Amino acid sequence: MKLGEGVEAAIHCAAMLAGVEGNSTMSGAAMAEAFGLSPSYLLKHLNQLTTAGILESVSGPAGGYRLARPAERITLLDIVLAVEGREPAFRCGEIRQRGPVKLDAKAYVKPCGINAAMLKAERAYRAALAEAKLSDIVADFMNHADPRTVAASCAFVERHQRPQKVQQPSKRER
Repeated sequence: MKLGEGVEAAIHCAAMLAGVEGNSTMSGAAMAEAFGLSPSYLLKHLNQLTTAGILESVSGPAGGYRLARPAERITLLDIVLAVEGREPAFRCGEIRQRGPVKLDAKAYVKPCGINAAMLKAERAYRAALAEAKLSDIVADFMNHADPRTVAASCAFVERHQRPQKVQQPSKRER
């Protein structure tokens, strides 16, 4: 099974946004720069994450992206499904029912054993991704990565996060 590069980019961006303080955001351009990606390519995946409710998009001059919910409530499965879609990786085309050795449709009442095995593997794969929380990935990085990498990543986030102004209630709302 091969997942697209967009999955890797989406997971890294979500992990980076987990380090953004409070209500702040980070621009898609900054995240594209951090990972050496085309901003237009990354924007497609950030939009998929936003549509899936993983990220929140904030408009305006200080806008950008932030996590839509706490990192403890985001799994790798959430991100993979947002980018790759919900369809299983293996899609049985019932090729056993084609070609010169095909039989009458009545000969194929039992489900394809290959399809059953592949779907079982898909369920195991998805279960493992559902257990992997974004917060655990970030904590593992912070605790076990080379300290220089951690420092550089934290410094990048600090430099590029965009604090959001807290809106004061109007006189009527007070």
